Amino acid sequence: MRVLVTGASGHIGSAVVPELIQAGHAVTGLARSDTAAAAVTALGAQVRRGDLYDTGGLREAAAAADAVVHLAFDHEEAIVAGNFAGAVATDLAVVQAFGDVLAGTGKTLIGIGVRPSGDPRRDAAFNANPRSAVGRAIDALGQRGVRTILVAIPPVTHSDQDKRGFIPMLIKFARDTGVSGYVGDGANRWPAGHTLDVASLYRLALDKAPAGSQLFAATEEGIEVREIAENIGRHLGLPTVSIPAEQAADHFKGFPFITMDITMPNADTRKLLGWEPTHPGLIADLDEGHYFSTD
Repeated sequence: MRVLVTGASGHIGSAVVPELIQAGHAVTGLARSDTAAAAVTALGAQVRRGDLYDTGGLREAAAAADAVVHLAFDHEEAIVAGNFAGAVATDLAVVQAFGDVLAGTGKTLIGIGVRPSGDPRRDAAFNANPRSAVGRAIDALGQRGVRTILVAIPPVTHSDQDKRGFIPMLIKFARDTGVSGYVGDGANRWPAGHTLDVASLYRLALDKAPAGSQLFAATEEGIEVREIAENIGRHLGLPTVSIPAEQAADHFKGFPFITMDITMPNADTRKLLGWEPTHPGLIADLDEGHYFSTD
């Protein structure tokens, strides 16, 4: 199968591409720079130069593929520039571009998203993320003759390739403030999954998932943030403390997810695809020490 992967050189994409190639697929990775192009080539994939703002090029690339795995998101615009709404708008335009050429073909589009479950608390937590609109847009393409698959990526996707996710941010806060913090009793939970296990799920999704599938890529349903903070504090030699809720916004500047409390059960996903995660859980991965290297 000819597969176009956006975000191919990124944290998750760089693990997904080799999985797909090993499974026998011909992979083309979108690359916006010479550095990204070199990384995609090193992974064994063909390179398609372009970015998320070149919707004409994206249409052309998708038309030449049998499947699209959409992993890219403009984190620089969302986080560095502080324009999260603009980054989401760009992502919606990308999904529309793919939909324009995939509609009516039965070809595959695998994107990131969560379909409403009917659990008001859980749905509210997921919908609080503006990117939920992108998941809904992908899901809607299923009514237009596209084999859509939604993958819920755990908020903590961890490995030695994780450089700017939730864990690196918590470590930075701890180093900057001198304490490893959590809010209140720290009993709120974050789902987690090792990057390589998430990548293997994408391979199985492409090869086996029925159209309209909702998959959950967390290998651990939910880990209390207090436990994560305690581990970080131990590794850094810093005290672990509770940050009062009224001080959380100031202590965890630019990180509104510190109090997020969600779980991602994976039993249905594992049963559907025969997915068997094999890599370390979050705490074991933290204990390997790579997150705390200053090299």
